[in-house]
Amino acid sequence: MKRDTLLLAAVVGTGLFGSALVLLPAWSRQGFSLLMYGDAGRIDRFGPEVVAYATLVHGVLGAVMLGWALSLLALLRGRWRVEPARARAIVALSVGSWFVVDTAFSAAVGAWPNVALNVVFGALFALGLALARGERGAD
Repeated sequence: MKRDTLLLAAVVGTGLFGSALVLLPAWSRQGFSLLMYGDAGRIDRFGPEVVAYATLVHGVLGAVMLGWALSLLALLRGRWRVEPARARAIVALSVGSWFVVDTAFSAAVGAWPNVALNVVFGALFALGLALARGERGAD
């Protein structure tokens, strides 16, 4: 197994999750409703304007996540001529920036389930980056 398999899986998983947010809007609302309220139908009971807004926000979030994942994938596996160590550093900066800002904001507004979700995604990327680096001095 290649050293970067988990990192690539995290990137592909991010893209698939983003795509699902766009392509499966009811699933997105139910999933985030379950995550935040422990009830898969709660967001849908807030009324049509809230449902429309939540659907828009999830779709935009999904599109951004898909674009981000495709950029990371192109950086790691594409034709861009970037040394592996530099590519990993760019991925770490990108993921780290997302993690700090999103997690801090989520904590500030009391969205603790989203903090937990971020920790899972962040840990997958961190472990993937560590494994891709391999032993000290690799590359």
